[in-house]
Amino acid sequence: MDAYSVSYTSPSLRGSSRIYQDLAAYRQATRNRIGQKAEQLNMDFLEKLRKPRPSKPPRIGIVGAGISGLRCADVLLQNGFDVTILEGRDRIGGRTHQATLPSGHLVDLGPNWIHGTESNPILDLTKETSTPTHTWEEQVNIFDENGKVLQNGSSLTEAMWGIIVQAFKYSAQNTANIDPKKSLHDFFLEKVQETLPGEENSEQQRKIVMQMAELWGAFVGSPVETQSLKFFWLEECIDGENLFCAGTYKSILALIAKPALEKAKLRLSTKIIKLETKPNAITLTAEDGSESEFDEVVVTSPLGWLKINKPAFHPPLPTRLSQAIDSIGYGSLEKIYITFPRAFWLKDGAKPEDQFTGFTQWLSPIYAPDTNPSKWNQEAVDMATLPIPCAHPTLLFYIFGDQSVSLSTDLAALPSEKEKQAHLTRFFKPYFSKLPYYEEGSKDCLPVACLATNWVADELAGYGSYSTFRTGLQKGDEDIEIMREGLPDQHLWFAGEHVAPFVALGTVTGAYWSGEAVGKRIADAYGMAQVDKDDFNPEEINSNDGSKEVNVRGFADKALEE
Repeated sequence: MDAYSVSYTSPSLRGSSRIYQDLAAYRQATRNRIGQKAEQLNMDFLEKLRKPRPSKPPRIGIVGAGISGLRCADVLLQNGFDVTILEGRDRIGGRTHQATLPSGHLVDLGPNWIHGTESNPILDLTKETSTPTHTWEEQVNIFDENGKVLQNGSSLTEAMWGIIVQAFKYSAQNTANIDPKKSLHDFFLEKVQETLPGEENSEQQRKIVMQMAELWGAFVGSPVETQSLKFFWLEECIDGENLFCAGTYKSILALIAKPALEKAKLRLSTKIIKLETKPNAITLTAEDGSESEFDEVVVTSPLGWLKINKPAFHPPLPTRLSQAIDSIGYGSLEKIYITFPRAFWLKDGAKPEDQFTGFTQWLSPIYAPDTNPSKWNQEAVDMATLPIPCAHPTLLFYIFGDQSVSLSTDLAALPSEKEKQAHLTRFFKPYFSKLPYYEEGSKDCLPVACLATNWVADELAGYGSYSTFRTGLQKGDEDIEIMREGLPDQHLWFAGEHVAPFVALGTVTGAYWSGEAVGKRIADAYGMAQVDKDDFNPEEINSNDGSKEVNVRGFADKALEE
């Protein structure tokens, strides 16, 4: 999940909220010994211990050196395990990765948002590493299908967010009875008439709100038409601000990775092609034919990778687990950084509130038929107003779904980097040329560099970006729980954003929490877990603040108030 995050459950209702009950149960389960001594553990748990206090540290293999794998390694190392990380790439980080623009500025190719700031460990790491963050709050500029700036864009955005709020509440309260085929788009069609009743101008406004609804795809990497309404409640994120990681995730990743790099065995460029469970051990076979045996294996590969590589597991994964892997969707979100000699869209000396900054959206453009016949919405955020020294004259475009696949295919067909750059400039020119102070032929308005991600063609990323919930899904919450449980009886565990607490699915925080959780579960299984003074306290999620029933940010907040 990127670009945005949404939270709608108020603190006063979290004790009865399914999504926050799951967070409490999830994190308390990882530390089921809070406030207890080892001798107080119940007999059922004791019977599940692998080898209490083994004479040699158990050998743990972790497949993948992304956020979840690195955090899992940290927890296991703290508890005395022998840890080996096997990573298919020639670097750590997985989908958390950076590149340097020709201007010298570093940018994130993967996640670049911190989703929610309330009790979020990633925010703590951001502060510890002095990584700058930024928020544009509700600053948004909207062009209609003809390329004209919408004068009532803010009010229509508020109307759109109001329907989003209604959809969250409706999904949470009626999930058991909602037709799995019903989409968020269907819900919008029903509610937009109620939100904007009447004829004449209202008809045009309703059309624009439906076009705005298409931008939901930037949240989940899939079109709004395929967003499950039944499980829309699972798209909620942690409460608090939604912060852009202006300084990139580089220092945060380095801090998370530090224990593993210092104490674990790290094998890069090691693609695992076979995972075979044997009595009391698991053997991993790499692409080069080498084999490694472990007492436990934690698979942190992305959900997309699991979907493609289920045959790699021997014996085959249980039917219900296999079904769960197939059922959860996997979205694709790509980023395109377009850098200019200077930020021509900003006016020198103007007040911040008068600048054309924040998010800019181009709705269903009909003026680019040659490059965009499907009239895909476009959305960009302004990098020039980031905190100094992070600011640079760059527009960051987000694209998703079919557009991601189309652009990736087009770029792959071009033989040279020069041709790829020209293609990106040509594709996005109809949109950035609508910005203020654009002058045809001016060097300031001609891109000096374009950088496009290509996760949709990345094998190790599972040809996509992160998990999502699509129409047709019948047991989404149960599917997540099935994958989250893993196969501890077969010494096989799973971690990653796709098995995170419901409130953090699809996020860096979710990946971090899931790796932490599995590490602690394995430590518990061996009777080696140490009680940590910083362990999760389930009371942290509850509050007596009942100021409002729903809590969301920005325009959604304003829509609710109205």
